[in-house]
Amino acid sequence: MTVPRPRGAALDARWSGTAVEALPDDADASVLVGRVWDPAVEGPTPVTVRDGLVIDVSRQFPTVRDICELPDPAAVVAGLDGPTVGDFAGILANTEAATRDRTRPWLLAPVDLQVLKAAGVTFPISMIERVIEERARGDLALAADIRHRMLADVGVDLHSLTPGSPEADRLKSLLVAEGMWSQYLEVGIGPDAEIFTKGQVLSAVGTAVPVGVLAASTWNNPEPEVTLIVASTGRIVGATLGNDVNLRDVEGRSALLLPLAKDNNASCALGPLIRLFDERFGMAQVRELEVSLEVSGVDGFLLEAVSEMTRMSRDPEELVRQLIGPHHHYPDGAALMLGTMFAPIQDRDRPGEGFTHKVDDVVRISCPALGTLVNRVWHAEECEPWHFGVRDLMGNLVRRGLL
Repeated sequence: MTVPRPRGAALDARWSGTAVEALPDDADASVLVGRVWDPAVEGPTPVTVRDGLVIDVSRQFPTVRDICELPDPAAVVAGLDGPTVGDFAGILANTEAATRDRTRPWLLAPVDLQVLKAAGVTFPISMIERVIEERARGDLALAADIRHRMLADVGVDLHSLTPGSPEADRLKSLLVAEGMWSQYLEVGIGPDAEIFTKGQVLSAVGTAVPVGVLAASTWNNPEPEVTLIVASTGRIVGATLGNDVNLRDVEGRSALLLPLAKDNNASCALGPLIRLFDERFGMAQVRELEVSLEVSGVDGFLLEAVSEMTRMSRDPEELVRQLIGPHHHYPDGAALMLGTMFAPIQDRDRPGEGFTHKVDDVVRISCPALGTLVNRVWHAEECEPWHFGVRDLMGNLVRRGLL
């Protein structure tokens, strides 16, 4: 097994944050599930976190998918008991690959057999900014003029634009008439959402490990997103945080290169844990969440932004209906990333060149109700290879007597 070598700031103590930061602010009142790699059984173990302790629930439920298929996952998990794997703080601290003791447990992404899906262009303002930037070719003055003209001609607040509405059709017609047709228009303001495969089953990484961008990419960014956990029936059972790492230079060349821009080694980060829906936390709360992003570089660069779920143009439940239904079934459920209003334009090196990642950037995606997902940015080619697939999982569970 290849373990990424530490480099420069990767040696910094506890860049991945603390247990208090990783957990929801009201962790004591939350029903949380996740996964750890347990060296004692040489495989992944579903766990719940309660009172700061990580509790093994694999004897009752061998996979997180099994938990999510329950009629009321939160009620069942809240009453589960099992062996204590360790304390959450210690397991989180042992998750950093460069300093990991491989004889002790560490955190994994909290999903297993669920398909990894993502919705794109779900915030009209980010879609419009992409079109404006493309048209203005980096000229900020021209961009401001285009933006002003679009808003005046359309006569609507872009934040309140509803896909498929008459106002959305007017905006689309205006952009086309101005010669600003873009592949983002139809999915941004048309009736059908963009929902794509973000990664393969079991390929997601969790918190406190590197995320990957291709070494050849020169324009890329994080995408901080709320991620819904969906059962095979289409019922939403929980939520977690996600980073839909994106290669903007690759996607910008052609929409047909989206798989290359989105699905690479360690390019999908989820976690730290799934918060299951209960009487305290559900879709009403998800719709009101604010997701904070911080990118800090070893060069002293700092970028901060907030993505407000209230500014989504498509309701999250509508996105789930477009994903799962009579038209398409996912027997093991799905993790659906909901998109972001974050479109980084802050210059990093030289004026007009905007933002792109550098190796060893630390990305913190946080939300009081879901905790904090923290990853370092490395080249995908140097991140730990994905080696544990579905066949490996099934074999491991059989050897442990769990199947």
